[in-house]
Amino acid sequence: MADFPDLAVVVVNHNTGQYLSRCMDSVHASAGDVRLEVVTVDNASSDGSAGRASAGRPDVRLIANPNNRGFAHAANQGIAATSAPFVLLLNPDAEIVGGTLAALVKVARERPGAGAVGALVRNPDGSIQPSARRVPRLGEALGHAFLGPVWRGNPWTRSYTMAGWDRSSEREVEWVSGSAVVLRREALDEVGPFDESYFMYVEDVDLCTRLRRAGWAVVFSPELEVVHQIGVSTHGQRGRMAFAHSDSIYRYFVKHRSAGAAGLLRPFVRVALWLRAILMSVLPRRRPA
Repeated sequence: MADFPDLAVVVVNHNTGQYLSRCMDSVHASAGDVRLEVVTVDNASSDGSAGRASAGRPDVRLIANPNNRGFAHAANQGIAATSAPFVLLLNPDAEIVGGTLAALVKVARERPGAGAVGALVRNPDGSIQPSARRVPRLGEALGHAFLGPVWRGNPWTRSYTMAGWDRSSEREVEWVSGSAVVLRREALDEVGPFDESYFMYVEDVDLCTRLRRAGWAVVFSPELEVVHQIGVSTHGQRGRMAFAHSDSIYRYFVKHRSAGAAGLLRPFVRVALWLRAILMSVLPRRRPA
């Protein structure tokens, strides 16, 4: 039992260059006194990033997929390949800059009802990414979707992103980003892993929704701090990613929000999301809200 890992770290990679190596360096530097098992799942990168990041690291297991299977599928592969009671999902373009993994695991252990514990995420300029949010209701979602890209301070976006909270305190939230989150394996065993029908985007919202419905808490903690670059793997594919994001939101709506009379809104929601994707494709590039 002395060699049994405390924490599994799963990193899903696709063409992130040197960011993945920096991510891996930060994982080992921030471990503290927890025993790690580390897995990189590479989705058919063509830049050699996964091989370089795992070279000389006998403690890092590399799973190389022959094609890009999407985030949810690859994350599930990594989770299934590990055995620790807690799993940290960390984006390859994220780097741990504050706190320790031991401190975040301590939070998870002290909150036995927590199925997910999200970390504090910052942009490269030091500003906070709103990685812990509410799940917006339909009207709020529409206000954010169409005003958020052009007016960040609108009340719907502020409500959805919990803009009045400085992220300096631990609290329960409705969902946390999969870019840096510890998942309790016991909770995953109960509710199931990521829904692989989401190729990318919104699979974290879906999982947090299922956790909360099963009685598990979703918690934000500032004990671990990461800097997240955002979009390294999808650079140059802005329009395609805007439509992929809209497709995933629609999938979430159909799965979780369209029961009964709400199902009549499906065509309206579908059109609204496609219009937003077009808007996001043509507007000047801005950091996502």
